[in-house]
Amino acid sequence: MFKWFRSKCLPHQNQVASESVHGRNLALKELSCSVFLEENKVCKCEESFESCKKVDSDVSDDEQHHGEANNSVTHAVINMTGMLIGLGQLSTPYALESGGWVSAFLMIGLGVICAYCSHLLGKCLDKHPKSRSYTDIGQNAFGTKGKLLAATFIYLEIFMALVSYTISLHDNINRVFSGTQVQIPWAKLSRSQLLTLAAVLVALPSLWLRDLSSISFLSFGGVLMSLAIFASVACTGIFGGVKANHIIPVLQIQNIPAISGLYIFSYAGHIVFPNLYKAMKDPSKFTKVSIISFSLVTLLYSTLAFMGAKLYGPHVNPQITLSMPPHLIVTKIALWATVLTPMTKYALEFAPMAIQVEHNLPDYMSSRTKLIVRGTVGSFLLLVILALALSVPYFEYVLSLTGSLVSIAICVIFPCAFYLKICWSQISRPLLVLNFTLIAFGFVLGLFGTISSSKLLMQNLSRAH
Repeated sequence: MFKWFRSKCLPHQNQVASESVHGRNLALKELSCSVFLEENKVCKCEESFESCKKVDSDVSDDEQHHGEANNSVTHAVINMTGMLIGLGQLSTPYALESGGWVSAFLMIGLGVICAYCSHLLGKCLDKHPKSRSYTDIGQNAFGTKGKLLAATFIYLEIFMALVSYTISLHDNINRVFSGTQVQIPWAKLSRSQLLTLAAVLVALPSLWLRDLSSISFLSFGGVLMSLAIFASVACTGIFGGVKANHIIPVLQIQNIPAISGLYIFSYAGHIVFPNLYKAMKDPSKFTKVSIISFSLVTLLYSTLAFMGAKLYGPHVNPQITLSMPPHLIVTKIALWATVLTPMTKYALEFAPMAIQVEHNLPDYMSSRTKLIVRGTVGSFLLLVILALALSVPYFEYVLSLTGSLVSIAICVIFPCAFYLKICWSQISRPLLVLNFTLIAFGFVLGLFGTISSSKLLMQNLSRAH
């Protein structure tokens, strides 16, 4: 099964790395460096993490595609599904309970829209076969400004997703070590903060690795951990004595703007889809892959959402793992999976930023000096993320803000805009109307979601202080 998650980089080097959330695992090609990465997601890079070398320009597109396109439809579906399943699944029961069961139609609708936008990215790649990444598509559509805008949103999503991961780590590690006394006399930190600090420090050395192939297996482990969380929730209902007898509200429309960000974040993964397209033996079947993958993920999310909401009702936690009975073995498995997942993400998520930092350093610097600068910058950013996560420990609001502010643009607005600009002369009037409508829908949903989640976040910060 592990080979299904492989991604080919250079002719003599295979590596696997990851992101969703949304994608939960992120992909990036910025300037001369291509890296694709997302939470629980496969990474395929045009350059190796070690050298970031350019592919020889004298190699024809057909030869290059033939050399690297080895994924069947089945492999592509497994990869895309793995990319989409991530941090967002923890919050789907909370989102459904907060918005009412009618909000499930919003979740399903967003899944359909995101699948369609995945199809649009494939159309853009059809138009420009030399394009290899999300930022390439942005450049083809709107030039350098489009590329920089796409890259900015990708970096922003990486940063905000890692903050959410660290908040999740903080919340769950506190439950894992409940009853354990941890204290440093001179440090004015709580037990949970000290435990989170210790976990981040354990993961910190991985940011100094230049060749991530030694830890690439962790991306596959991340997918297994996500599936373990789903199975654990199911087991609590079947074997854990928790009765699914709570009534889910029909509709709580006042909560829809906030939970829309949670739903959209769950489908975040579009920045790695060009990577999957290029890896397919038959790219014409990319739309089929998107439909199957989004259908499977939507089914999983819907099942988990209704299951969690019925089991725990209005007391369901924004992270379903924290609602599970603490004495059950399956709960301990789910908690450990949720704790370990962020620790496996840091180096893989930081790879695009780290490569770009090293790429921008002067050529006269030695390889060792560049590694020190790269590691120092990465370590500093991770400590900033840790400080933000401990200062703003509100998982659901930060995740919702990420979805509404960033993911909606990457998953819906940008693909539609890119498609309209690149394929304008070939688009029928109904499709023009559809895509402009989706852009407007994404903008409105993102705007109201950002306002709502920001307001709730500020209210909770005010109460805490």
